[in-house]
Order: sequence, then C-alpha cells, then structure tokens
Amino acid sequence: MTIVYNQDIVGQYDRLNRAIFETLHSASSGGMGYSEADITRQRQYTADLLSNHEHIINEPTLDLVETHPRAYELRAPPTVVHVENDASNDLIRIYETSRDELINSQSARLATNLVSFDASRFEDNIHKIQHKIDYIEEVQPIDLPESIPKEPLKGPGRKGV
Repeated sequence: MTIVYNQDIVGQYDRLNRAIFETLHSASSGGMGYSEADITRQRQYTADLLSNHEHIINEPTLDLVETHPRAYELRAPPTVVHVENDASNDLIRIYETSRDELINSQSARLATNLVSFDASRFEDNIHKIQHKIDYIEEVQPIDLPESIPKEPLKGPGRKGV
C-alpha cells in the first residue's frame, strides 16, 4: 500500500496507470508494428497528462490548514508483463518511471501542486514519451521473422460492467 498526501498526484497517478494498462492491452502490443490508431491514442495519453500537469502547476498551492495532511491510499498499479512489441515495453517503462518518481517525490507530501524540481522532472519524462512516440511512428513496423512471436498474446482489456 502506497500513501501520498497530495491530491493532485493522485489524479496523475491514476492517469499514468490508465496509460500503462491501455498500452499493455493495445492491439499493437502483440506484434512489432504500431497502428495509427494506437499512435493517436498514445499522443492523447501524453496530451492529457501534460494538460493536467499544466493545470496543476498553474493553480495556487492551497493552504489546507484543517484537512492537511490527508492520506490518500493509491490503488494498486496494473500488473505489467512483457509484451511482444518492444516499443510498447519502452513506453510502459517510461510511464512507470514517471509514476514512481511522482509518488516518491517531495511533492507527494504537499496538499496540492508540485515543487518546481518535481514539476520539471515530470514534464521531462512525458516529453521523453512523446519523443519515443515520434520514433515509433518513424521506424515501425520492423520485420523480425526469426524472433517473433516470443510472448503469448495478452488478451483484450476489461469487459463491460
């Protein structure tokens, strides 16, 4: 069980876990190519993360004298398994690093907002994901007939309610 005290970090943690889950279960995770739809989705995930980040850092740090510190227990992160697509594995590692740096940062003890060092670190990680997406779009697919398949398919995402 991981605890943070920063309500803004809880939201980013959830967004990062969703991006990890979606990447694990994307149609592209089962081969070496990346579909245009999955590239678009990856761009949407990072745009959402950066947009929310901008919202967080541009808001005032709240003086919550009656309610801070309030502990927020984080949901368990998705179980990460190695997938067939190397690019998906790369993206997942960067998403995980971004998430883990954030929940273990100095800012995790604040009520809201991020200290400048943590904010810069988060932005750099998300920009690295964006650069990786650009790279994936440029070089995919790769024909590797001797080494693929190496992993079983991961199956579909969650079913309906």
